[in-house]
Amino acid sequence: MLKTRSLDGALDRDWIVGHIPHQGAMCLLDEVESWDELDIRCRTSSHRRVDNPMRAEGRLGAACGIEYAAQAMAVHGALMDGSGLDGPRAGYLVSVRDARLDVARLDDIPGDILVSARCSTRGETTSFYEFSLQAEGRLLVNGRALVVFDADKLTATKGR
Repeated sequence: MLKTRSLDGALDRDWIVGHIPHQGAMCLLDEVESWDELDIRCRTSSHRRVDNPMRAEGRLGAACGIEYAAQAMAVHGALMDGSGLDGPRAGYLVSVRDARLDVARLDDIPGDILVSARCSTRGETTSFYEFSLQAEGRLLVNGRALVVFDADKLTATKGR
């Protein structure tokens, strides 16, 4: 059985900004609540911020939830390999499958959003995740995604 690491706010927004490529207002997550070898659970209130860079025409569409999930996956990747020692790594969201948007927008969700991701398959440079966004016990967005970590290394070795 995997042991969940409960963090009591130890991995806050400042820690996240230091460990993923998303900087400034584009870092959408506020804190990591818990994580283990397979799962990560993050909390955010950035969907309510008027300066959220993902907003269009004053609204934050539910499809933007995929970016929230991708950032949670990036944080999980950093936690799993300790990459924070050398700074953020470049990565790519390669594909999203079976995405389901149960709401039209996120900016009108009054409470914080919980962003969860579960790594179902991990390779040397890729990971496959199932993800969900929930608020007040209600499912908002979910799906599956393939992520490439350490994309810089792939680019560097490709030219050899």
